Amino acid sequence: MTLGEEPAAEHAHTTAWIASVLRGRIAAGRLTPGSKLSEQSLSAALGVSRNTLRQAFTTLAGESIVTRVPNRGVFVASPGAEEVREIYRVRRTIEPAAVLWGEATPEALNAMEAIVQRAQAAREAGSVADMAGANQEFHEAVVGLTGSSALRALMDRVLAEMRLVFYAMASAPDFHSHYVSRNAGLVQRLRAGQNELAATELREYLDAAEAELLEHLTGVAQ
Repeated sequence: MTLGEEPAAEHAHTTAWIASVLRGRIAAGRLTPGSKLSEQSLSAALGVSRNTLRQAFTTLAGESIVTRVPNRGVFVASPGAEEVREIYRVRRTIEPAAVLWGEATPEALNAMEAIVQRAQAAREAGSVADMAGANQEFHEAVVGLTGSSALRALMDRVLAEMRLVFYAMASAPDFHSHYVSRNAGLVQRLRAGQNELAATELREYLDAAEAELLEHLTGVAQ
């Protein structure tokens, strides 16, 4: 092996790490829809080669989190109606199942309740960004009930794309507020051992959120 050459396994690990870092920044709201991802800046900041960075971009493009524009570069995606539908297809498959069959331990429920309390405080303060962040964290915790690292990784990708969708709701600041109460209700159902009812209500919740997002996106596009 020549100097500077890295093993294939290490290279693959680095690519996955870069994709995870960028996904996390998007999910945290640090990279917004339409932002250009500079190869030069990112490769220097992350300490990786441009070739490795490009492979991470390919991974994220496959997840619809970034978009390649010929002769212009790579940009954080701006999801549309079909992307929203796909997000909710995945969420309706994973989240109600997590509630129905996951392990809702007292520790897990306490953690979920703490997230709800932060969301309630954000609602009182009128902080849409903090409500959105708490909502993301809550649904990540829902999937965490499964104990599956593979499902958590999938949810990380979905939540990163969801964060991009939330930017489209900037003109509808009350979007997140009523879901704070629904999240609180979900925790109460789980504490009471009403998992089947919790799963049914969560599916209805996701249906309502999808419909609201699609209605808003359609209105913006007109």
